[in-house]
Amino acid sequence: MLALALSLVSVLGKKDTVSGPGAGQYRINAMFNRVDGLVNGDDVRVGGVKVGSVTTQRLDANYRAIIGLDISVDVKLPSDSSAAIHTDSLFGSKFVILEPGGEDEMLVSGDMITFTQDAMIVSDLLDQIITQGEQTAKDSALAREKLMAIEKAMGQEGTN
Repeated sequence: MLALALSLVSVLGKKDTVSGPGAGQYRINAMFNRVDGLVNGDDVRVGGVKVGSVTTQRLDANYRAIIGLDISVDVKLPSDSSAAIHTDSLFGSKFVILEPGGEDEMLVSGDMITFTQDAMIVSDLLDQIITQGEQTAKDSALAREKLMAIEKAMGQEGTN
């Protein structure tokens, strides 16, 4: 009976690792306007090295995305660190890049990173590329017309 009571106390006293960070990790949060395509389980990297994972996603009262990041306790991040969402390739998976800041004070479990860069949406990126290409083509055609006009004017000048 005593063994059953002790095991029940042991089970009830354990920390909930589903909603909190796992062993050897601490959870920080990052606030973004957009996180399109980022999913739980995606990597969190510092200097290209995986240091954690995306674990939670929710909206705050102002409809901003709050992303939970479980980070290895071995990785100490200054309180002014920043976070950005990147993509492995044009259509690849997303991941979070953390850029350590310069402050002496370190982030601790529960802290919020507010210096963030949102996810780039592929369709928006393609629209920007197409628009830039169209503008370049227009600029090139205009420059060609001007050069032809200059050549024509110079040709007529030589016949006078």
